[in-house]
Amino acid sequence: MLVIFGASGDLTARKLMPSLFNLYLAAQLPENFVVLGVSRSNLTDEAFRDRVVYESDYLKEKTKDLKASKVKSFANMLYYEDLGDSYDTDYSGLRKRVETLKEEYNTSGNIIYYLSTPPTLYETISQNLSNAGMNTQNNGWKRLIVEKPFGYSLETAQELNKGLHKYFKEHQIYRIDHYLGKETVQNLLVTRFSNSIFEPLWNRNYIQHVEITNAESVGVEKRGGYYDKSGALRDMFQNHLLQIVSLVVMEPPIGADAEEIRNEKVKALKSLRIMTDEKELFENTIRAQYVSSNVGGNKVKGYREEDGVDPNSTTETYAAVKFYVDNWRWHGVPFYVRTAKRMPTKVTEIVIHFKKPHHQIFKGSEMQEMDNKLIIRIQPDEGILIKFGVKVPGQGFKVERANLDFYYANLAETYVMEAYERLLLDAMQGDATLYARADEVEAAWEFVDPILNYWKSGEDVRMYGYAAGAWGPQNADNLIDDDGYWRNPTENLADDPGYCVIC
Repeated sequence: MLVIFGASGDLTARKLMPSLFNLYLAAQLPENFVVLGVSRSNLTDEAFRDRVVYESDYLKEKTKDLKASKVKSFANMLYYEDLGDSYDTDYSGLRKRVETLKEEYNTSGNIIYYLSTPPTLYETISQNLSNAGMNTQNNGWKRLIVEKPFGYSLETAQELNKGLHKYFKEHQIYRIDHYLGKETVQNLLVTRFSNSIFEPLWNRNYIQHVEITNAESVGVEKRGGYYDKSGALRDMFQNHLLQIVSLVVMEPPIGADAEEIRNEKVKALKSLRIMTDEKELFENTIRAQYVSSNVGGNKVKGYREEDGVDPNSTTETYAAVKFYVDNWRWHGVPFYVRTAKRMPTKVTEIVIHFKKPHHQIFKGSEMQEMDNKLIIRIQPDEGILIKFGVKVPGQGFKVERANLDFYYANLAETYVMEAYERLLLDAMQGDATLYARADEVEAAWEFVDPILNYWKSGEDVRMYGYAAGAWGPQNADNLIDDDGYWRNPTENLADDPGYCVIC
């Protein structure tokens, strides 16, 4: 049984229901399965089904060509329970409803509680579940999925962990990070550890630097109030991007078990060099906000003009950090990670820049551009690209860069699951590989906290501006100076001049 707290909210309709519906169509759901939506809205079972299935904008395309009976049999698995005015109430009525559905659907007492609520309610809901005896594992397992943000700082993350651990054991808690559900993020592990052409080169002897970009073309949209209290570093860098960093940095795990992989990820995060000196933080971090501009002929608001945003806000919409990893494998290799809103395109990718040959036989000014790169595109146009030098036909040794690429879109026979589909299925099967553990979350905050504190109260801290639709502030390349400049990708994985779509 999947019990969704906050079921009348946006996340349930936008992400959870479409994912469950896709799993249902692919016959991936358990044979005995039922969903109970729980929140403070006064809805009946039928009204809830109307909201998240029959009248949902997010399922329109999927349901229009299906038989009505097919859609109905999915909707009939959904039920709703109104908690009244508050989540902090007696859950004995909820327990009765759960027991009734358990008997009807024969779900054996296996329950996932999905907390699609603000983090301030996590401990409250956990406590009330415990008071009602709904967290015990005597009759079937109980698992708890919690959404980000997991904490606002190291201290709040520790408090949140402590609060959950009062009522649920760590192995029952699944901290969801939808970035880890993306196929290309998981493929990073396979690329590294199952190919002898990469793993021997995956170290300071062969890698010049590592670059990770997460760019969004949209602004804060309707999330101005939330975003202004969060900012790019908390919203994306602390969770999604540091999780990706941990997969790039980690040592080979002993095996493919969830705990073995998570142990190595924690070690990787703990090996990031924490910056505390103000001079170091000034030289290695950049924050900025987008200002109003014309994008595609349309006037776009600046961040401070967005709804819900303080007109004098110092919350960053662009964050770039240079840092080092203090371990044997990565000593001296700089990592450059940036995340931003209102960029020219939506893209997330990892770029491994390999060192140039020590002795250059084929010289020329263009050779500066010819370093070998391994580009792992997480979204969109998911795939992997290797850039390497080849000789241009004709006299002499003119070198041109060529692409060797693989696209997930080419796997025509393979359905690539959406992130939430994969993560929900993993939670049902008890596979926690792609979920963050308590010590992982805290290790990430240990690295991020000093940067946030410096940005809040440092003496030399600056807030730069960049035009909406540009690749960040003008001085962003200064951060990456010794290693050239940022790769500003297009939405297409292959971005060389002359690239086009001709069919």
